[in-house]
Amino acid sequence: MLTHAARRYIVVLVVFLGIVSFSLWAVGEGPKAPLSSAVPKEYQDKKMPSGGWTDPKAITEGKEIYEGKENAMATCFACHGMDGKPMLPGARDMRDASYADKMTDSYWYWRIAEGVPDTQMQPFKKILKEKQIWAVIAYEHTFSHGGKPAEHKH
Repeated sequence: MLTHAARRYIVVLVVFLGIVSFSLWAVGEGPKAPLSSAVPKEYQDKKMPSGGWTDPKAITEGKEIYEGKENAMATCFACHGMDGKPMLPGARDMRDASYADKMTDSYWYWRIAEGVPDTQMQPFKKILKEKQIWAVIAYEHTFSHGGKPAEHKH
């Protein structure tokens, strides 16, 4: 388990690297990009587990992961902010309901698992288990719904 100072160093390093690279949108990742046609075949059948969008236990676990409390290598808040408001240029604004509602389950999962090329969004499939990725997605989804759990329509 990492010390508080080590976790803080990792967060500072992530923020520093994001500022230095100053990457904006990856090609095809802008808000008007199609969100389901780009999903690779191996991810197309990924679906949020039944009840997962509103499962309080999953959302609580997702919050712990998002905040880096479960694994210091997964500190989503360092780029996306504690409330989903981006901390770095080019980071997805998780509060944007119009965008969140366009993302299919498979698209959302794919982007967290594989990351986004040419941005600071790194792949997390080797850091987080599938269940943990779904928990983070459920938690992130609350940002676009006033901080409350909500069913997702895709």
